[in-house]
Amino acid sequence: MERWNIISYSAVLRNCIIVILLCGSTVSSQAQKMTGAQLCSLKRMKQYGTIMKELSPNTPQHSFDVLNYTLSLDLYSNFLSPYPESYQATNTITFKVDSTLNAIQLNADHSSLTIDSVSLAGKSFSHTGNILTVTLDSTYHPNATVSVRIYFHHNNIADGAFYTSSGMVFTDCEPEGARKWFPCWDRPSDKATLDLTAKVPTSVKLGSNGRLADSTKIADTIIYHWISRDPIATYLMVVTGKVGYNLDKEYWRKISNQNDSIPFLFYWNADDSVAWLRNIEREILPMATYYSTLFGEYPFEKGGFSTIEQGAGFVWGGMENQTLISLEYNGWDEDLVSHEFAHHWFGDMISPATWADVWLNEGFATYCEALWDEHTGGYAEYKNTMLLDANYYLTENPGSPIYDPQWAISTPDVAAMFNGAITYYKGACVLHMLRYTLGDSLFFASIKAYAADSVNFRMKNVVTDDFVEKMSDVSGQDLHWFFNEWLKEPNHPRYENTCSIDPGTRTVTVTLNQTQSNAPFFTMPAVLKFSYDSGPDSTIRVINNVNNQKFTFTFTRNPTSVVFDPDDDIVLKENGSLVSVKQDAGSRPWSYHLDQNHPNPFNPATHFGFTIAETRLVILKIYDVLGKEVATAVNATMKPGVYSIPWDAAALPSGIYFYRLQAGQFVQTKKLVLLK
Repeated sequence: MERWNIISYSAVLRNCIIVILLCGSTVSSQAQKMTGAQLCSLKRMKQYGTIMKELSPNTPQHSFDVLNYTLSLDLYSNFLSPYPESYQATNTITFKVDSTLNAIQLNADHSSLTIDSVSLAGKSFSHTGNILTVTLDSTYHPNATVSVRIYFHHNNIADGAFYTSSGMVFTDCEPEGARKWFPCWDRPSDKATLDLTAKVPTSVKLGSNGRLADSTKIADTIIYHWISRDPIATYLMVVTGKVGYNLDKEYWRKISNQNDSIPFLFYWNADDSVAWLRNIEREILPMATYYSTLFGEYPFEKGGFSTIEQGAGFVWGGMENQTLISLEYNGWDEDLVSHEFAHHWFGDMISPATWADVWLNEGFATYCEALWDEHTGGYAEYKNTMLLDANYYLTENPGSPIYDPQWAISTPDVAAMFNGAITYYKGACVLHMLRYTLGDSLFFASIKAYAADSVNFRMKNVVTDDFVEKMSDVSGQDLHWFFNEWLKEPNHPRYENTCSIDPGTRTVTVTLNQTQSNAPFFTMPAVLKFSYDSGPDSTIRVINNVNNQKFTFTFTRNPTSVVFDPDDDIVLKENGSLVSVKQDAGSRPWSYHLDQNHPNPFNPATHFGFTIAETRLVILKIYDVLGKEVATAVNATMKPGVYSIPWDAAALPSGIYFYRLQAGQFVQTKKLVLLK
């Protein structure tokens, strides 16, 4: 989903976070007369009787399984002043019966939709509240394929799902807005194909899911016919059209067959930035290749993007509608596009079985932004993005878990479901820490195996527990401990680590201690970095699986300091960047030493580590590149020991700075980089 302006260091937040209630022939005396296109569609509908749609292992079951929606919409007047929200339509729903039934219930918002009549296997109907009950003409038994046609019209109201504005029409449906513009079984677990016909003025370009099968001009009218080959969750079904839309095309050559290509369509407004647009048109091809390399080949028959005009009601970043992504006004932002495009694997190709599993959409797409940063700017750029994500979570954490099982039963408030700190940023950071836990090779192999699993997930749905089982199976290790603590428990660890150094025996004892009271203990692999009075540093990786766990190490060189998690890979933690050091009684460090600040680059907080050999007045100051003093981190008399001093640079601009330690005659200066 979409990103919006929420923090200064990120121009675009990842995908519809706080408010996301955005989301054919004319039914008249001639409604019973079908055109050739409609007859062709009906023929294809009947072919669905041979399709047996499989579900992922724990996707919720229902009394019927929708196979296809055939929508015929008369949108002609919606593009003309005074731009009403009303239209007439039909919807032919083909479904497979999963349990004996003589009626079906559908979602149809009572304020938005008025049901006129039903036909085919539909005998009669009632529309009470937001539930449309269609009584069938017979009792149908499991595996029967049935088609019901519904004649309806959309009322002339603004409903946050179907929008009209100055010659533009679009839909925006997540999480449950599809029921506002057509009757459907509006649950993410029931994906179906879509056959959509829309009647509009000839001045309109109109896009939808799948491929454009045909467009027919009759006088001042054009009828667009879009068909989706691949099943779609209802919240990802879309119509977007505008008078005078510009349309560009780029073709991406498949990795599997360089002689075959997939079109990418770009619908854009005349006042969009052409430079931004051209950048995305260039970048989308390597982006498709990069994501295809990581997650399996781009899965759909078309890709598409459309910017919504300013003032039309789409005020947030983007919406990942399957094969036709909606972007905010002039939304040709590379971060935004990399996020929304990643949804075509995680959210569209593999859709959440319940809203409790939405982190598998948003956490993944947010993490893919960082992966794209890594691809274009290197690992340091990736890591900086992850630290920014972690910092946002740590600042804004509401104290709730990523996975709430109640959301699988009752759809939560969207402000909770799409909370940026939890669903997006914490979700992305969990994937980073899984990468850290497994190592790059095993992590990417596991994610690709998940995305490419056509038996269980590809073009289907996923629940979180099935994802965990897949990761455990492919990695060859039980990962339930990892996902249980990071997904199903709230909050994060707070470390108060200590260590002691015995210079006489060259022995270091490190105690890893978590002090959080709002969450259980978090098992994690932890890296310890050791510095010495001569020679290079060294690292040791341990498994911290109980609290107050002691680790003792003996070296052949004189150890001077220890850093906990030196690369900040346990990104979701407090007070753990460096180990606090206590000297054994009667012992002293071997020398003065100033460590490199950690993390570096940083935003906005870092730690300074240093060793003091004797009791001295210690001064640690920070300077800009012109030599101007900008801060004093330490100005105190300190006893012999190894120290970790936190420093927050939130008030300073990005740039290169220098920090200088003075203790008696010892003076040392190092460089640090603030990157906001």
